[in-house]
Amino acid sequence: MKLHTKIALGLLLGALVGGFCNRFFGGAPWLSFVSDNVAYPVGQVFLRLLFMTVVPIVFTSIAIGVAGIGDMKTLGRLGGRTIGYFALSTLMAALIGLTLVNTIKPGSGLTAATRDDLMARFASNAEGLAAAGAPDFGISTFVNIVPRNPVAAAANMDMLALIFFSLIFGAALTMIPTEKARPVIAVLEGIGEAVIAIINMAMKLAPYGVFALIFVITSQFGWGILQQLSMYVVVVMAGLLLHATVGISFLVKVFGKMNPLKFWKAIEAPVITAFSTSSSMATLPTSIATAETELGVQPKIAGFVLPLGATMNMNGTSLFEGVTVLFLAQVFGVHLSIGSQVIVVVLSVLTAIGAAGVPGGSLPLMMLVMATVGVPPEGIAIVLGVDRILDMTRTTLNVAGDISASVYIDRVDREMEGLSPAVTAAEAAAG
Repeated sequence: MKLHTKIALGLLLGALVGGFCNRFFGGAPWLSFVSDNVAYPVGQVFLRLLFMTVVPIVFTSIAIGVAGIGDMKTLGRLGGRTIGYFALSTLMAALIGLTLVNTIKPGSGLTAATRDDLMARFASNAEGLAAAGAPDFGISTFVNIVPRNPVAAAANMDMLALIFFSLIFGAALTMIPTEKARPVIAVLEGIGEAVIAIINMAMKLAPYGVFALIFVITSQFGWGILQQLSMYVVVVMAGLLLHATVGISFLVKVFGKMNPLKFWKAIEAPVITAFSTSSSMATLPTSIATAETELGVQPKIAGFVLPLGATMNMNGTSLFEGVTVLFLAQVFGVHLSIGSQVIVVVLSVLTAIGAAGVPGGSLPLMMLVMATVGVPPEGIAIVLGVDRILDMTRTTLNVAGDISASVYIDRVDREMEGLSPAVTAAEAAAG
């Protein structure tokens, strides 16, 4: 049985068993004992396995991505445009997701009593995970982005400061001699791969962790907590489809100067690979080959933009995180002001950069976004059962966004070098 099937089965069984126990044995001492001393610890161990990977994922992914740009000349000529494009497309995706979730409100509908019970159950955990509460937008916020002590920032889960240090560290690696930077990058790559292996191990425990977490919720509150899940999936899927057909197509047309229909037809192979593997990294070889052969992107541009994009450009992940955080806020009855939602957008964009390009790589970072704005991170158990199909679709959007960036950067480089425009395989065959 495949892992995603096991996770879905764990969710289903946890909901059924917990709901059954709530219906027929609600309030029984033995049920509270099992929930508090068996199911809850199992679920917490699973969550902590994910959460402990946040700092190394963010640091290694961002530092390696920036260092991969190369020397400072290349960084200045192409790196700024590439990262700017990544930020724009990711921001568009997050805004689309938040607009939909605020309009449709898939998480609303639970009774006030259930919401109060849920917050009483999980509020202390959320407070413990949030480093310093939700930040404001005063001058001190921007000053504090620059950490006095990066180790302390990592220990305190100060996400903005950690990301800033990771960016600066990656840029610094491009400024020192290659023979000195290479071993450092190799160590970072090794750490990154080890962390990915930890996530893979944790995800093997996901069926049991999901069962335990959902059992804790449904055994106390019944099945009502799960009724909104179908609408949540619809909102995420609608957002991903909207960003693909409107957002990315717009960017390809305006920035890449390419017909969006030609673009989508040309990238069929990496889209299928991304959907089946749920991994931007696993799709990378296909993406590079397709960009070069089908879209006419120069090899030096494809080799530069696409590996960086597989690490830093997560359109679908940003949209997914924003929708999920607001959905769970609605489920738990947590009111997020406009300022808090702006924080969700910013953190969704920034943490999407640090998400590993592997199945489930965004989950630990999304938990941090939830904790930052006061949404109980344990609530992520509610959506884990359907995360596999959502992971497949958002990875497809991530890869499409990466390839669209390579089309844009290739056009810019050709104009700067005085080269002819790129020619797709179909155009070449037609003469």
